[in-house]
Amino acid sequence: MTPSLMKLLRSVDTPTVCNAIEVAQGKRGFNDFTRGTMQCSDVSQAVVGYARTAKIAAVEPPTEPADVIKARRMQYYRHMAEGGDGCVAVVEDLDYPHAIGAYWGEINTTVHKGFGMAGALTNGVMRDLGDLPKGFPVVAGSIGPSHGFVHVREIGTPVQIFGMTVNDGDLVHADRHGALVIPNDIVDVLEAAILKLLETEKVVLEPARADGFDFEAFEKAWAAFEASRT
Repeated sequence: MTPSLMKLLRSVDTPTVCNAIEVAQGKRGFNDFTRGTMQCSDVSQAVVGYARTAKIAAVEPPTEPADVIKARRMQYYRHMAEGGDGCVAVVEDLDYPHAIGAYWGEINTTVHKGFGMAGALTNGVMRDLGDLPKGFPVVAGSIGPSHGFVHVREIGTPVQIFGMTVNDGDLVHADRHGALVIPNDIVDVLEAAILKLLETEKVVLEPARADGFDFEAFEKAWAAFEASRT
């Protein structure tokens, strides 16, 4: 991925990327996105990067020996730290939809940001909303006060986030609308598709925002909009 594409992806919202993927694919029907309402700790920026995946649980205490749990937690942090700058922690809470353990609080988010990661995506819980570090958005399934018996179950395996499968290494985009996985085969043309989409939308948006807009103006603008999409 080029630096200019990364900069562009961070500047647009997830619905725009969703539409642009369809522009790049030349058809409707892209469906590799989350379903349902998610919570976002910072609505001012999107979470963009290559996924580092894991699974956690928190409702019940772990049944494995303490040294096994501790070793896996350290393996988890090594996996996250070795992803490189700009990666995204994508963590499935296996307790969903009854998740209670806020894995994403002030300490854990600060650690992940210190690793150079861009943010976190989870179907689980976040907390400490006033104390999370700037520049590390968390898109989560819910907000809650407790960490429960949170512990790491798996590292680097495929995860499910609100109906969306994410593999370790997938390119993800997330914000307050939800999240999506960007297909590998359109990455090279995605920047041009986003720019084309933004220009095409202006054909309708600019007249609609102008004084004196009426049905006749809309009809003319829509015809031009349809023509620009062919």
